[in-house]
Amino acid sequence: MRKVNAILTAGIIILFLIHGIMGAFSLMEISPGGNSLMMMAGWAMIILIALHTIIGIKLTADTVKAMKRSGAGYFKENRLFWVRRASGTAVTVFIIAHVVIFEGVKDGEVYRLNVFGALELTSQILLAVSIALHAVSNAKPMLISFGFRGFKEAGLDIALILSLLLILMGTGFIIYYIRWNVI
Repeated sequence: MRKVNAILTAGIIILFLIHGIMGAFSLMEISPGGNSLMMMAGWAMIILIALHTIIGIKLTADTVKAMKRSGAGYFKENRLFWVRRASGTAVTVFIIAHVVIFEGVKDGEVYRLNVFGALELTSQILLAVSIALHAVSNAKPMLISFGFRGFKEAGLDIALILSLLLILMGTGFIIYYIRWNVI
């Protein structure tokens, strides 16, 4: 089940990069918005995230059962485990907000939003932060599951690239917010 989860995660990452980069360029008006590839990547990613979440819930339930059986929770020793679960939950909540905000209304061939104010901007920045925390806290086990031995160096490279891409995506939200509310 863990290998299937790792494969799902790799698919989520690929779709996230496609959706996020295209979305950032769309929000900054560098490329046309609402294109079908970006939308398909987003909806396919939601399906994979749902499967990933189901597996995560099952693995968490198994762990909690084992902790109860042993009589010792070792919460302090398992902090990283709980950070992974909490950040995954946060990602899920903010993805729901993202879908609600950006679903929009089709007006001819253009999608338009009803509003994009400070609350919407904050939720999208928190989405980027929660994705970063979830990705960083899960990078090592994912790399191990795919057989990487030197995960320290590869993990740093991945973290740098992901950080830069999340900055791009966050910048897209900020520029969109400024255009919506100032210009």
